[in-house]
Amino acid sequence: MRQIYFKNVILGYMTPIRKTAAELDSEAKIILQNIHAAGDSLKMKDKLALPPQPMPELEPAVRIHSMDEVAIGYTEAQAIAEASRCLNCKNPTCVSNCPVHMHIPEFIAKIAKGDFKAAFEKITEDSLLPAVCGRVCPQERQCQKACTVGKCRKDQHECVSIGRLERFVADYTRTHNLSETPSVKPDTGKRVAVIGSGPAGLVVAADVRREGHAVTVFEAYHKLGGVMRYGIPEFRLPKKIIDHETETLRAMGVEFKMNFTLGETRTLAQLLNEDKFDAVFIGTGANQPLLMNIGGENLAGVFTAKEYLMRANALREKDASACADWAGKDVAVLGGGNVAMDASRMALRLGAKRVRIIYRRTEKEMPACCSEIYEAHEEGIEVCELQCPSKILSDAGGHVRGLLIDKYKLGEPDEKGRPRPVKLEGQSFETECDTVLLAIGSRADGLPEKDAPELKTDAKGNIRIADPATNGTFMDRVFAGGDAVLGPATVILAMGEGRRAAAGINAQLSKE
Repeated sequence: MRQIYFKNVILGYMTPIRKTAAELDSEAKIILQNIHAAGDSLKMKDKLALPPQPMPELEPAVRIHSMDEVAIGYTEAQAIAEASRCLNCKNPTCVSNCPVHMHIPEFIAKIAKGDFKAAFEKITEDSLLPAVCGRVCPQERQCQKACTVGKCRKDQHECVSIGRLERFVADYTRTHNLSETPSVKPDTGKRVAVIGSGPAGLVVAADVRREGHAVTVFEAYHKLGGVMRYGIPEFRLPKKIIDHETETLRAMGVEFKMNFTLGETRTLAQLLNEDKFDAVFIGTGANQPLLMNIGGENLAGVFTAKEYLMRANALREKDASACADWAGKDVAVLGGGNVAMDASRMALRLGAKRVRIIYRRTEKEMPACCSEIYEAHEEGIEVCELQCPSKILSDAGGHVRGLLIDKYKLGEPDEKGRPRPVKLEGQSFETECDTVLLAIGSRADGLPEKDAPELKTDAKGNIRIADPATNGTFMDRVFAGGDAVLGPATVILAMGEGRRAAAGINAQLSKE
């Protein structure tokens, strides 16, 4: 869990995280004065003594009534101070633990020198959505987990905050109008269809368009962004960030068409043979929620967490007060991942008086990011460990009235190494609630249409890849990537899939 206090070595006293941005900025400036005074004499041990920079955040009592972003973002001084902690290791394990192998020490070194534009240019050599990834990617389980600073300080949470620095650079470049529209090569006469405007689809669109091919992105909803827009709450990922990324693609000449469902609006065969697209990329995501298969899942007041978030996000775009009548006042969220955290925190902001997360293991085993768990606690959300419902209870009108809960203990590790939950017989109990959110996972949508027998899926419904080097499918001229191939995954993993597929498409079209 995130440290509530840390030792501020240079200032010489214990510093609480809960400080205003102005206070944190002033402290960072004092740190920078000491760094500048040391000049070239700053040694490794001095860098390790530099305190980590907390992220300025909205107060819990304020943010639970607002959709404003919780994390305010580093100031310039904080970003430079945090970047100065990087040891620029000869063997940067952070890079090898990054799914796209971003040049992390290099962009951080440029931040430490105050050259934010150069840092942005270095990041975007590998990551095309840094403002998104800096906010929602689980760096603590990827690049930051391998950070040498965290290991030396014997606390992973005191590693260099790579994600926060990535976000800072992206935000600074955007707000200071320093980013430039990527250059596009001369028109090749080739046309590519991209199905889905999630992270994988947007990356494919950008990389293919850069090579001079015409690109049309088809999106099922009326706005762009896929899961980034409708599946992640505004308080974690503001919609203006997504809009900025898609407007960059428009400036590059990418065309967008909304309200398009593959297999219904047009089929793959029609796109390839009638519409004369030379290649198609499928990035339709993993939108099929998993159910618990317990009694009462069909009652009024039961939602999948993804449905709850998508409905809330979509309705709030039309009317900020449109959610109050259905969102629930006593909400139970079943699951322990990031979607469970997002849904529970969204429920608070929609007016719930009580929100509980019910999880059959302990908080230690929760797959959600530590920052999300911490912020949920701050906002007053209860975490009920070692519990799992066996039935959703109904009132006389067919609406949720409560849950029948079984108690558990932790047993031997399962195949993933997590302790297996073991039910305690004779210790079940009932608890009241009026809304239940199922957040136990999702799966890929499977085949995007019935009349494409060449496409193949695995047992989980993920589209199978015939050529892992190019993400080509078993259907000629059709590529796929992101959650449609991986199942539910992170933004950065989806981007990696998109980059590989785009390279495959570009290679194929260059031969024709």
